[in-house]
Amino acid sequence: MSKKADIENKILEVAYSLFLKQGYKNTTMDDIAQELAMSKKTLYKYFPGKMELLSATFDRLKTSLAIKVQTLLDNKYIPFAAKLKSLLTVVATDLAPINPDLLEDLRDHAPEIWKELQDYIRESAYLRFQKLIQEGMEKGYVASHVNISLVVFMYASAIQSLIDPKFLSQFPKEMRESMGLKTSEIYDQAIQIIYQGILTDEAKEEYQQT
Repeated sequence: MSKKADIENKILEVAYSLFLKQGYKNTTMDDIAQELAMSKKTLYKYFPGKMELLSATFDRLKTSLAIKVQTLLDNKYIPFAAKLKSLLTVVATDLAPINPDLLEDLRDHAPEIWKELQDYIRESAYLRFQKLIQEGMEKGYVASHVNISLVVFMYASAIQSLIDPKFLSQFPKEMRESMGLKTSEIYDQAIQIIYQGILTDEAKEEYQQT
């Protein structure tokens, strides 16, 4: 890796960390430069503004997630149940840290980046999940009566609970409060329910052992 690429990666790591911690609106280029022990003038040589930095951090996130998921799906030596569990871990690990404040900022101040994130998840994550469920059905791990599209819709709802702060707000406040779960826990339990409902007995046993 070149020195320039190394510095750019470091800038993106620090910027993303601050965006997660403070939100986009409350993070300034001064904050980022100070955290990097770098002059703001030098920072601007690499990225012309905060919006460009935000866009680059999410491009990095999407690329990383896509590589992890595709590598997992392409691995012929990992048992199907282990792939399911690993997919859960990969997605939750990358998306759960994105706090509601940052997501609200994306909606309000960076709608293009918000739309790109939504499009990426819709076109990439959902289709890859569909491919994995189809593979499981062909190999006898997913019950043959299961409607794959419906499973993908349920999975999409679980993802939405992670990345869209307004998704859960459509439900009654009493229901949200009685649930008593963090967003990542809602995702985790929703996925567990999906898996327990679609897997054959053999796959369930294997899933519990992974």
